[in-house]
Amino acid sequence: MRLAERLRHIHSFRVMDIVDAAQRLEAEGHRVIHMEVGEPREPSDPFIRDAGAAALARGETAYTPALGLPALRRAIAAYYGTYHNVDLDPERVVVTAGATGALMLLSALLLDPEDEVLLGDPAYPCNRYFPLLFGAKASLMPLSPQAGFALTERDVVKAWGPRTRGVVLASPANPTGAVSSRAALQGLSEAAASRGGWALFDEIYQGLTYPSALDDQPALPAHGDLASDRVGTILSLQGGADHEFLVNSFSKYFGMTGWRVGWLVAPRAAIPAIEKAAGPGVLRSRGPRGRLLRLCDAAPGAARQRVLLPCIAGKGRGRRHARYGLRGAGRGAERTLLLHRAPG
Repeated sequence: MRLAERLRHIHSFRVMDIVDAAQRLEAEGHRVIHMEVGEPREPSDPFIRDAGAAALARGETAYTPALGLPALRRAIAAYYGTYHNVDLDPERVVVTAGATGALMLLSALLLDPEDEVLLGDPAYPCNRYFPLLFGAKASLMPLSPQAGFALTERDVVKAWGPRTRGVVLASPANPTGAVSSRAALQGLSEAAASRGGWALFDEIYQGLTYPSALDDQPALPAHGDLASDRVGTILSLQGGADHEFLVNSFSKYFGMTGWRVGWLVAPRAAIPAIEKAAGPGVLRSRGPRGRLLRLCDAAPGAARQRVLLPCIAGKGRGRRHARYGLRGAGRGAERTLLLHRAPG
């Protein structure tokens, strides 16, 4: 059987290889300390699990609209109003099967064969493979540890070529933890816009930035907006310009990695095309899936989306600052140590 040539350029996700090996060791009775994958150590909060069980008990197992349940889209928009003082139109919110589903959907929307997208390096390794599935490619821009692994407007201008269509930036970044300044975000976005391109902001680790003491955290913090030169979301700058896309997920901050629910925020003009691209994927979003199958997903199932309504509305979030704050600060120290000791 002949397989697609593109697969020769897609490598195994090493993190999941390590997870699989660790789970095999655990099955053999070994004690394993997991530092390989970006997920909370604790399970999802009880109120989330209870909401999931209740949704299933009510029989909410049907297909959902391609763009997500309207109630959840409204709740996500309200979340930006509460925690970021951003007036976001719910019609710009699209619910996806995790951030992976959002990134796949945007790759299909924004890239044609032979196109190029700019990524910082190091970055989340899977991001370089999404363009390949649509005949495009990722061009990596080396990031310097001396500069705090920051991606700047200068980097984008230097790397932009005739086939470049856009740039992807994560803040806070995986794996470096770098948080881009307000000026850097603005400059990078303007660099893309002035060249007729788009800017995609990965905010999956939004809210997982830590003050020197947990007591410094206000009662209703803007998630990630903990310094005068930082913003928790790109939407805080200008509400999201017509060339800007945002991706986020319930996985990290809300401690729901296995639920596979994320969202994207897009310009209003792009929503009809996104709905058209997402529609076929809805019919493939049912039931348990492997890591490869979920690349085709669009909107998650009804029960999974219904669970998120109390979650995004804020129930239990005050406790989450305390539960995950200290652990996150420790993980940051571990990551710094590993980066400094890494060969090369």
